[in-house]
Amino acid sequence: MSGRPTGRVDMTDGAITPKLVTLAWPLVVGNLLQTFYNLADMFWVGRVGTNAVAAVSLMFPTSWLFVSLAMGLTASSVALVSQHIGAGDDRAADNVVAQTTLLTVLAGVVLAAFGYAFRSQLLTLVGAEGPVYVQALQYIEVLFISIPFTFLFFVFRAVLRGAGDTRTAMWLMVISAGMNVVLDPILILGYGPFDPMGTQGAAVATLVARVFAAVVGVYVLLQGDWGIRLRLDDLRPDWPVLKRLVTVGYPATIDGAARSFAAVAMAALVARFGPVPTAAYGVGVRMMSVSWTVSGAVGQAAATGVGQNLGAETPDRAAEVTRKATIGTLVVLFGAGGLMVLFPDVAISVFTDDPEVVRVGTHFLEVIGPFLAFFGGLMVIQGGFRGAGNTGVAMALSFLSRWMLRIPVAILLAYQWTLQLGPLTLSGLAWGVNGLWWAWSISAIGSFVIGVLWFSLGTWRQGVLGDEERQPTTAD
Repeated sequence: MSGRPTGRVDMTDGAITPKLVTLAWPLVVGNLLQTFYNLADMFWVGRVGTNAVAAVSLMFPTSWLFVSLAMGLTASSVALVSQHIGAGDDRAADNVVAQTTLLTVLAGVVLAAFGYAFRSQLLTLVGAEGPVYVQALQYIEVLFISIPFTFLFFVFRAVLRGAGDTRTAMWLMVISAGMNVVLDPILILGYGPFDPMGTQGAAVATLVARVFAAVVGVYVLLQGDWGIRLRLDDLRPDWPVLKRLVTVGYPATIDGAARSFAAVAMAALVARFGPVPTAAYGVGVRMMSVSWTVSGAVGQAAATGVGQNLGAETPDRAAEVTRKATIGTLVVLFGAGGLMVLFPDVAISVFTDDPEVVRVGTHFLEVIGPFLAFFGGLMVIQGGFRGAGNTGVAMALSFLSRWMLRIPVAILLAYQWTLQLGPLTLSGLAWGVNGLWWAWSISAIGSFVIGVLWFSLGTWRQGVLGDEERQPTTAD
């Protein structure tokens, strides 16, 4: 194999912490930029009114569904690319890029068509009504068009990250996020020759930014100067590789869908309490998403480190990567959670001047803040499993956190209900919307503890490459 590109981080030797930081900080910046333009959407939509905020808040889980599915579809490429790189086989890694592109673009087009066809039913399902329904519909119709471009960009991010290059995608995120932020006020409120578009303007700004990012990302991969390459000759089905991508990737895809549907379910539970809690929830979740972007980025860096070290047959070092990444994330997010608890009203007031929304949102942050670190710690552990190609366990942890803990606890705490099971009577505690906030925190603690115990079992140490795949192929 030829010398590795200077932008690529080799996690198989040297001090772990500096290399983990080198991998993680561009991912943190890129994810924060993603969050920043989500917050910018909310900020400018907040100037339109509470109904507009509620509409975008209801659609945020759906938007996150697309991102989660894209991450799930490309999770297998991170594991395969990083393990091929660790084993010294760049040519096999390039082929994974092409097969991932074929698979992901097809899935994106199908999902966009399906979602657009059933957009009205989706809005009814999540409880959108009246003006909120109208503005949510305007938003989501444009959002569905952006799905294939979103998926293409995630292919670009994933394969470069698997190769150990996280900076190139960061710079592209800087430019595309900047475009989104500049376009938001122009399209949402109407400046110059543009009429006010409201929530639809926020979606159009996102579409333009994602089309730009996808086109530039594909160009970078075709050039092949950044450590990994998209070869046109490889853009034909390689069925064994596609089968491996699907086998490793389908749990991550199910995981992404399950996480997002859980978010939709939580949004629907909140919507039953009216537009004020819904708006407060939307703002609060976006504040939380800052922590998710940090922990998600560190988890992605950990996945690359684990994959490269399993490819190089150094599993103990892979475990050390995950341990150090988790501890670092916990420290940072305990600090961030403390700020949420100390200044919750200040944070919420940035996005809305409705005193009732500020009041409800303040309590949301006060309940969530002390436990913020546990959300992030679990995400890093899941990253370790994904880097090993053990996406089924990462999926199981997501199901545990959301569907086995958060949703049932939310229903138990928030609502008044009675269920008779023979001699046993079960009743909801009727805490109202505050019960929904506490369900988040309770699920975070329980799932983090189980995730730590599961990772310590070491069932992930074999990776996904067979012995024959650890022998480098001849480069073209």
